[in-house]
Parts: sequence; C-alpha cells; structure tokens
Amino acid sequence: MKRKLKIAIIGYGKMGRAVEQLATRAGHQVVLRVNETPTHAQLMDSKTQVAIEFSKPEVAHRNIVALLRSNIPVVSGTTGWLDHMQDVIERVEMYNGTFLYASNFSLGVNLYLEIIQQAARIMKDQSLYDLKIEEIHHTQKKDAPSGTAISMAQRIFLESSYEFWVSGATTQKNRTIPIQSKREEDIPGTHLLTYGSEIDSIEIKHTAYSREGFALGALRAAEYIYGKRGIFTMRDVLGF
Repeated sequence: MKRKLKIAIIGYGKMGRAVEQLATRAGHQVVLRVNETPTHAQLMDSKTQVAIEFSKPEVAHRNIVALLRSNIPVVSGTTGWLDHMQDVIERVEMYNGTFLYASNFSLGVNLYLEIIQQAARIMKDQSLYDLKIEEIHHTQKKDAPSGTAISMAQRIFLESSYEFWVSGATTQKNRTIPIQSKREEDIPGTHLLTYGSEIDSIEIKHTAYSREGFALGALRAAEYIYGKRGIFTMRDVLGF
C-alpha cells in the first residue's frame, strides 16, 4: 500500500490545481498551496512531507533552495531556470536533500524521450537525412524552446555527432539541431522529431491531450522520492 503524503504545491496555477485533484483522488493530503516562495514556518506548520513545484522561471531556483533548506523533498517541473542547476546540485549535497527535476512529467513524453534516443542511435550513420525538432504549446508558456524540446536534443547528442541546438532555425547546419517553437491557443503540448531527405521523411511525434498526464507523472515522482536522498529523474521513476 502506498504511503499517504502531506503535499505542498508551490505555484498554484492550472498545473498545481490538476496535481491537487489527482493527489486528493489518490488519498494524499494537500496541506499547503502558495504562489510565493514558502517560508520555513509555513512548511513546518503544515507538516509538509514533499513539495511539488510548478512556478515561474524567475522564482523556481529560489523556491527550490528554500524547500531544500527546510529538508523538504522537491519535485520540480518548472522550465527555463536551468542556468542555476549546478547550484541546486550543490545544495542537495549540502543539505543531504532530495530533488527530482523533469522538463516534462508526462509518462508518455518520458517514454517518447527513450524512443527518441533509440532512433538517434539507429540514424546516426544515415547521412542522407537531416533532422529538426518542432514544438507547439499554449500561448501562456513563457519559455521557448520548451524544456522537452531541449531534452529531445540532449538525448540525440548522446547517440550522435550533434553537439548544439539553435532556436528558430529551420534547417540543419553542421552538428546543430534546429528547433522551431510555435504558440497557439489551448495546446497542452506537441513535439515532433523529423528526419527528412529529398526522397522521404520519418516523423516521431508526441501529442498531449490534457494536463492530467503531466500531473499524474509529477505525483508519481513525489511518491517515488519520499524517503530517499539524492538527485533523481523520471528515468528512475519509470525504472529505466
């Protein structure tokens, strides 16, 4: 039987509300909902056992540090703040803390990233094909390209000679992957990897239909990290 957790939601927007609905349905208790950086007193008074952080790029690092300092395991899905990741890694070690970050918590997207990596391994010597990444999200999304598109490029780097990605480019140059970003109303998230040549093309696509998949993955991550120490990823949660 899974342990029932006392959860703090940091960033109580659409994603935070979706997480709360699923958490409550699963028997967990949401004990704190804040849009600002939580104080130590708030975390202690609410008896928070794990925090799920979906805030904004400009405050994510501050939120994560505050949670680690209060010895609260953190699941973060905020993108656009990764320039501070090394500091977070050092803080986890300093406080003997627990942290899991994912650019996308959708279980389907994380399976998709594994498929992307396998495809890159297969295609690495096929010089006939150029590749590109396209991502489409709702108009409220602040960062571009999406964290998931960047994760796609990083998986390709592991299995090929590509070394860089360029936002806004439309064609591949040397060892650089072009990433195109589009913003449209009511699009939870679509990602497309295309290997194209003059004679044909190969497309690998993931389309999200709602936010529930992201919320479910974040909740699974929170259940996974509770009681553990260190830095984790969704690959750990899914057992890869």
